Amino acid sequence: MSSAAILEPGVFRRYASDQLVTLAKLVLENAFQPIVEVGTGSVFGYESLLRGQERIGFSSPLELLDQAQEVGQLLLLEQMMANRALAKFASLPDFSSATLFLNLDVRLIHQGQHFIEKVVQHLRKANIAPSSVCFEFSERFDNTSVPEFADLVTWMRKEGFKLAIDDFGVGHGEMKLLCDYPVDYLKIDRHFVAGVDRNPRKRHLVKNIVNIAHVLGIRVIAEGIETEAEFLACREYGVDLVQGWFIARPTTFVSELQPSFPHLADIGRGRRSSQSLDEILIRKQIEHLPAVYENESIDSVFELFRRNPRQAFFPVLNANGEPRGVINEYHLKEYIYQPFGRDLLKNKVYERSISHFVDRAPVIGLDAEAEELMSLFANMDNSACIILTENMRYAGVVSAASLIKVINEKQLKIAQDQNPLTGLPGNRAIRDFMQESGRDDDETRFFCYCDFDNFKPFNDHYGFHMGDHAISLFAALMKRYFFSDGVFLGHVGGDDFFIGVRDWTREELNEILERLLSDFHDDVAELYSPEERIAGKIRGHDRYGAERDFPLLRCSIGVLELPQGLLLDDLGRIGAEIAAVKANAKDSEGGLVFAAFGETK
Repeated sequence: MSSAAILEPGVFRRYASDQLVTLAKLVLENAFQPIVEVGTGSVFGYESLLRGQERIGFSSPLELLDQAQEVGQLLLLEQMMANRALAKFASLPDFSSATLFLNLDVRLIHQGQHFIEKVVQHLRKANIAPSSVCFEFSERFDNTSVPEFADLVTWMRKEGFKLAIDDFGVGHGEMKLLCDYPVDYLKIDRHFVAGVDRNPRKRHLVKNIVNIAHVLGIRVIAEGIETEAEFLACREYGVDLVQGWFIARPTTFVSELQPSFPHLADIGRGRRSSQSLDEILIRKQIEHLPAVYENESIDSVFELFRRNPRQAFFPVLNANGEPRGVINEYHLKEYIYQPFGRDLLKNKVYERSISHFVDRAPVIGLDAEAEELMSLFANMDNSACIILTENMRYAGVVSAASLIKVINEKQLKIAQDQNPLTGLPGNRAIRDFMQESGRDDDETRFFCYCDFDNFKPFNDHYGFHMGDHAISLFAALMKRYFFSDGVFLGHVGGDDFFIGVRDWTREELNEILERLLSDFHDDVAELYSPEERIAGKIRGHDRYGAERDFPLLRCSIGVLELPQGLLLDDLGRIGAEIAAVKANAKDSEGGLVFAAFGETK
């Protein structure tokens, strides 16, 4: 054990005003906590966190930083920790494709240029691109109230650094930062993430924060994920990146850092499903426009427009291939058409880089739903396109015209999926409804699987025309009793049907289903001959060819209840539970059985 570790904390505090940084060099360490892509489980980057402050008598990093500010050593302390973090980051095998998140104390903003210059010097020596570093502005204080803040952001942007709002939702100037500054990431504070799977207000806030951020071209990071349920909820609500103890705790040992957590991609989903219909259609319409990098010369932009005279804009990326926005031709026309305009742009004194002309654009992953993309367009005025990403990197763009084609083709596919006999949606729509409902845990949901009993002997005896009549009869009764908004009716195929409802009580649903079954049994009995109807049975052959008596046709309904607050993204588990409750219904006397998820046997 070192001598520093065995002294009383008070001894250190007594001499901290003179020797704080010197003591800090002996005991402080940088811990890295992974920030992970929600969809794939791949590590996107690491947040550098200060550790070891307790060895010199401070209960938290914030207390140490406050003391450093008080004694005029905050800049030296932050520079030392930033340099150490960059050195550790450069030792990682995948650092060139990762991002290091560093906290920038608001009290350093008036000295920010000096601080950033030192960071830039270190980056050059370590051969790290500035776009591999993201500075987080903490909301403990109001960053925007500092006079030098706007100039510092402009300068950091010009250098190629990325910017993030930390602790979003509990600070001072988050909305001003979102509105007035080109932020890349928004980190939702742990307060809103804790128990988000059980708290309707938090769910509503997180959903809307994500939507606002995506419209502005900002990616969302959820901080402090501690449970699987919180992770699933954040994934469902569109969060792009996550960090927290559920994924990995901070560590000071580089050897403990993993490049990915692939199991996260499968949590709640069972085996990975194939691409959704939306993603298939979007991939068909995506435009792979060439992109410009923000660190390239203005000449490269002119050349790109010259080679593509019909293209009015191009995506702009940072050195890591992440979207920054778009550059529109009309921004450059005033320089193109005035004397010496192009020379003026290239003049180092005038200093107009590509980043100066970047317009924000909505950014979202390729796996988003078509309606979500349409909503982004509707909420973003004058947006030329939506930038699509795959694994957080630029994948292409989709225009309004292309998106309309996606929506039209999707509607056509849905229409083709409808059963021609009943006009009800088929299996693809049923699967989509179940998945969407499983992910939306704001309300109680019921999945009702309806299956005829003794249909084969009836169909064999009276012919398929009468069998079709029985199927049409049941479909008509379904439509009669289930007509309100939020109700989904589907035809699985043959004599199997599906009913999905939300925000009903079990008592309400039980009453309607009993009436449905009663009416169907009365009506379908009229399809038999008087003799067979009186006898209550029909002679026929079973699936093995053996002749025997069968009861009259009836319908069995197994109802699976997903309680409010239960979030599921695993259709395999849902399907298995439905199959179990359906089997129980067929064995029951009344033909109607309810079971909550997890209660089936």
